[in-house]
Amino acid sequence: MAQVRSIVKRYAIDPTRLKLELTESVLLDNVAGIVETMNTLNEIGVRFSLDDFGTGYSSLQYLKKLPLHQLKIDQSFVRDLAVDSSDKAIVNTVIAMAHSLNLEVIAEGVETEEQRQYLESAGCTHYQGYFFGKPMPIKQFKEALK
Repeated sequence: MAQVRSIVKRYAIDPTRLKLELTESVLLDNVAGIVETMNTLNEIGVRFSLDDFGTGYSSLQYLKKLPLHQLKIDQSFVRDLAVDSSDKAIVNTVIAMAHSLNLEVIAEGVETEEQRQYLESAGCTHYQGYFFGKPMPIKQFKEALK
């Protein structure tokens, strides 16, 4: 916590542009301490995303206790959207729940236009995945932006 605050100050980072991701497994050890740390960082504007939502020990209590700004739909639910009605139901539920809690939602592992279109029609407008680009060195990324 002190390290994040120090870096934000030292490099004049706008903390509202910083989003830290945490996985559900991180919460298993010390929920109270993590909530306290998150709340302190949230006070200076740092945002939080709960990664891989639904794949661990998903407790809806986390959604009440944590100062979250975003839920990430795990790629395991996105992968078979076109053919698996259970994945569709889970994705639709996560999106609806996130929206009702005023949370952003982002889908991981989007690899096809069909997946992107389905997610968009379900109300998810933020995506990550190979459909948009594969990981690359920063130099190559800068060249691609030109």
